[in-house]
Amino acid sequence: MHTWAPILLAISAAVLIAVGTVLRQRASAANGTITRGWTLGAVIALSGFVLQAAALGLGSILVVQPLVVLAVLFALPMEAWIDKRRLRRAEWMWGLVLVGCVVGFLVVARPVSTDRRPDMLVMVVTVTILVVGLIAVVANAERCRSAHFRALSYGIAAGALFGVSALLIKAVALRAFYDPVSLLTHAEVYLLIVVVILAIVAQQRGFGAGDLQTSFPAMNVMEPTVAMILGIALLGETVYVGAPSAVTLGVVAVIAATAVVRLAQEAATPETHNQALVEEPVELVPPVGGAG
Repeated sequence: MHTWAPILLAISAAVLIAVGTVLRQRASAANGTITRGWTLGAVIALSGFVLQAAALGLGSILVVQPLVVLAVLFALPMEAWIDKRRLRRAEWMWGLVLVGCVVGFLVVARPVSTDRRPDMLVMVVTVTILVVGLIAVVANAERCRSAHFRALSYGIAAGALFGVSALLIKAVALRAFYDPVSLLTHAEVYLLIVVVILAIVAQQRGFGAGDLQTSFPAMNVMEPTVAMILGIALLGETVYVGAPSAVTLGVVAVIAATAVVRLAQEAATPETHNQALVEEPVELVPPVGGAG
């Protein structure tokens, strides 16, 4: 049960997160207006988040988070379908590469879950430092005029915050299992609420600032990276690898990140590329026939 349930839940979560992300991005505006499409997308994404939380409660972060990365594999082709275009050969190729990387990681690393709860003080300090750093990244992005850079920065921040939330979900799940009566008296519950809210805000700002091809891959690279590092450092989750296997896993991680980014680039429509090329120069050209 604990072998397959987390895997099935994580893949299902990836599908729902992808659908919800595409719907919200399509319904997002730079002024932050909430529409019916955005609300529907939020409900679907929340359902995916619940499944992800259930997967983390049953299994290892090192198993669940790589599978959640597959959301980008579902989201970008879905966006192509909405744009009424066919997937190109390169998109299929990079999608298969991403799937192969995820499977390869799970086979080589053989991650092992743990019931260890993180030290409360260490977790609070670590999460606080990360959040402050990510707020600084977002503040810097707000001063930049480039919509692409803002979308990228918000994507990085949102992904890292969702990665932190994975650690907190795991901590809350362990607390609920071993000591449910005193659950609401512990800091990780309230840290989780704050981090998830910040992550959703950063994600939404990323949607409003630029295309899904910019922000969504950044989120999908940062989320498992941060979650897995924190899982190993604070929860004691382990992988059974020697030196050669560690090198192999490093190569797999680089290839997976490249696949995510290339999927986004390949999924970008010609109109998106053209808009990106003319958007900035247009602002520098004075209006023809203007006053003065």
